[in-house]
Amino acid sequence: MMYQYLNGKAWRHIYIVGDLHGCLNMLKDSLETYRFDAEKDLLIAVGDLIDRGPDSPGCAELLSKPWFRSVRGNHEEMAINALTKGEHQQWIGNGGEWFYKLEGMKMIEARHALSRCRLMPLIIHLQLQDKLIVIAHADYPADRYAWEAPVDPFDVVWSRNRVEQAKQSRATAISGADAFYFGHTPLAEALSAANLHFIDTGAVFGNRLTVVQVQ
Repeated sequence: MMYQYLNGKAWRHIYIVGDLHGCLNMLKDSLETYRFDAEKDLLIAVGDLIDRGPDSPGCAELLSKPWFRSVRGNHEEMAINALTKGEHQQWIGNGGEWFYKLEGMKMIEARHALSRCRLMPLIIHLQLQDKLIVIAHADYPADRYAWEAPVDPFDVVWSRNRVEQAKQSRATAISGADAFYFGHTPLAEALSAANLHFIDTGAVFGNRLTVVQVQ
């Protein structure tokens, strides 16, 4: 699925979180700080829920929670390719070795949780009362956003071109939506340029986890 449409009216508060990479306890601490209510609120992740951190199985399980949504990151993409196409080495070389150490029921449960990665959209279209927010893992590879417009899925999940431009103060806005949120590239602190927001602050490398309230 390329695009998923969400209407903000369904929730009280909505938050967007940067790359989790298995840092489930960090996420729980952040949600407590915000007094997140699983009955009324929504959390949207920019992808890369798994790999490198302490609890990849727990973060993969978030995909079954009614209060949670996420776009697909390149680490989910690598997991899908490993489990469906037998392309194991790329995933293992990028933090997926945790999966191969599991045994018995833990392996079965993780495989089941990861099967949901195939249902993750590449782009979330979040319609709020007064603005439109677009969430993708790495980039929205076009100058103008449009619902269900064809874009290169590889660039959506992998490209670093736009964040590199932003780091050099050369970023230009993407028209067609009010704000865009991306992860993928770990930064010392969240970076905003034009209407672009890069919120992977490298929680798995000892930095803080970035959570942004958008409603």
